[in-house]
Amino acid sequence: MYTAQSTYTKTAFKAIKEFLKTGTTRFIENQEIPKELLIKAACFVTLKTDTNKLRGCIGTLNPVYRNLYTEIIKNAVASAVRDYRFTPLTLNELKKIKLSVEVLYPPEEIDDLSLLNPKIYGAIISDNAGNRGVLLPNIEGIDTVEEQIKIIKRKAGIFQTSNEGLIFHRFKTDKYY
Repeated sequence: MYTAQSTYTKTAFKAIKEFLKTGTTRFIENQEIPKELLIKAACFVTLKTDTNKLRGCIGTLNPVYRNLYTEIIKNAVASAVRDYRFTPLTLNELKKIKLSVEVLYPPEEIDDLSLLNPKIYGAIISDNAGNRGVLLPNIEGIDTVEEQIKIIKRKAGIFQTSNEGLIFHRFKTDKYY
């Protein structure tokens, strides 16, 4: 069974467990907030199975809530029950889930793709039609900038082969288990 190793993942795990049991996160939202989670920051919460398969991943690129504590709670629950790629997580499945929380540094726009490195930077690609895709850094199996760009464009529904007219951002994260 998974054991959270940080305040970040303990918060996410408690939120998911409470939501799966009660349908709400009111109790955890009303607890005292750990000081490191009082900052305003965006985050992603990723759930993986005990065989390391993706089971959910939801997050924000810019902070939406008043503090990181609330951001983690909302994204953890969304990752567990609202990721359209998966059926909602059950309480039984939670026993076999590993999770991570990635806290994002503010994204920076870049013009030079040589400034990307999929092992260090996540990337955001958008076009003038409002399509946007994102990929977190250091994802297993994504080793080159070309692979990173191809996957993000596919996720965003951007089908042009050239990068002309596209807007690129990169960002770093701090990852917690």
